[in-house]
Amino acid sequence: MDLIHFRMVTPSSLTQRTVDLLSADDHVLNLVVLRSVSNAPDGDALECDVVKGAANEVLAGLRGLGIDRSGSIAVDDVEMMFSRHAERIEADQPSILVHTPLWAAVEAHIRAEGTYLPSFYLFLVIAGLIGAVGIMSNSQILIVAAMVVGPEYNAIVSIALGIDRGNRRRVREGARALTVGFSLAIVVTLGFSALSRAFGFESDAFQRGLRPVSQLIDTPNFFSLVVAALAGVVGIVSLTEARASALLGVFISVTTIPAASDIAVSIAFADWSEARGSLFQLLLNVAVLVVVGVLTLRLQRRFWRRAERRAETQGG
Repeated sequence: MDLIHFRMVTPSSLTQRTVDLLSADDHVLNLVVLRSVSNAPDGDALECDVVKGAANEVLAGLRGLGIDRSGSIAVDDVEMMFSRHAERIEADQPSILVHTPLWAAVEAHIRAEGTYLPSFYLFLVIAGLIGAVGIMSNSQILIVAAMVVGPEYNAIVSIALGIDRGNRRRVREGARALTVGFSLAIVVTLGFSALSRAFGFESDAFQRGLRPVSQLIDTPNFFSLVVAALAGVVGIVSLTEARASALLGVFISVTTIPAASDIAVSIAFADWSEARGSLFQLLLNVAVLVVVGVLTLRLQRRFWRRAERRAETQGG
């Protein structure tokens, strides 16, 4: 059963109103109230578990009381619970109300990932270098390895959330992180590729112009656009349903990291048409991922809200 655990600290003046709010909701269970046990801030501590589909409404009610301003609200997933009472609640609820995402948690996760520490830029540079080795050696395995390392989707989805919420600062920070990160990765990878060319480290097939890996990257077409759009949908849905994984990162990066690496390699080998194609591929795919991310966020919210209202109407 999908449950959300709430931990709250409330001033004594709000405790009874909070208890009344939670006790009146059939989706709330395991309510615990500890009086005068909290310091910094002073107040009472409350804990409860909430059916996931009702957590959005419960959280809105708690924030409506001002608990997030005068106290605090912590939210965690319940990994496992053994309770006949919880099982009866689940059995009585429409499936859609059991699995509705907690949107505040989804957005908090996106915001947390949208912080650009030095490691963000380091991983982009390393991904670019691995991708360059894969291109010059015609190794598809190394291209996949580069995509595993790439962290760029965190910035892309953060920009999408910023656009969706009208947060210009988040959009600017994400765009700056992508611009600086990819520029740094391309410059470092260009230096590495030029050095590899000077010493003749590239594969013989690559020297002879047999470049199946790079040719797939630098020729944007309808299919690459479709893949970018699908990657954007999968990325947002996976974040919403907490199914993100390393494999997902590979799928997202298939549209970005290889193109950045190929820009650098193509410039190093004076293949200007290939460099232009890869640059267009990179810019196009980032734009598509952002646009699709915004649309998918909005459509998901709309879908879940309609499904909730329909389930509640049928249940009533």
